[in-house]
Amino acid sequence: MLIRRIINNPVLYRNPFAELDRIRKEMDLLTGNIFGQHPRGALTSGVFPSLNLTEDTDHYYVRAELPGLKAEQIDIQATGRSISISGERKFEVEKEGAKYHRREREGGRFSRILDLPGDIDSEKVEAGLANGILTIKISKAEVAKPRQIPIK
Repeated sequence: MLIRRIINNPVLYRNPFAELDRIRKEMDLLTGNIFGQHPRGALTSGVFPSLNLTEDTDHYYVRAELPGLKAEQIDIQATGRSISISGERKFEVEKEGAKYHRREREGGRFSRILDLPGDIDSEKVEAGLANGILTIKISKAEVAKPRQIPIK
C-alpha cells in the first residue's frame, strides 16, 4: 500500500514532456481552426490510401489498399524518384432524410505522391489490382542498383 502511494504520487514522478504535449495539442487546434482544417484525428479517417513501400536488389514494391475501386478508376504516374497514385472513390448517395449514426468512410478525390529512396526506370513499372490491393513493381535505375565489385 505504501509502495503504491509512492509510485502513483504525481509529485515524485512527473512526465517532463506533458506540458509540451498539451501545448502541441493546443497549437494543433488553433492552426486547424485558422486554416480551415480539422484538428488531428477529429473528423478525418487518415491518409488514403494506406500503403507500404519495400525493396529488394532490383525493384521497389508499393502496395496500397484501395477497396472497392476498379483498375480504370486509378491513375499511376512514375517520374524520376517518385510515384503518384490518384483517383476518385465514390459512394452511393443515401436516401433523402437518411440519418447517420456513424460515418467513417469518406469519398472523393485522392492523391498520394511517394518519394522513393533511389532513381527508377519509369519505362519498367508494372501494376496489378487484386482483392482491393494495388501492387506496383518499380524497376530501379541501373545506376541505383548495387554492383558487385570483384577484388583483384
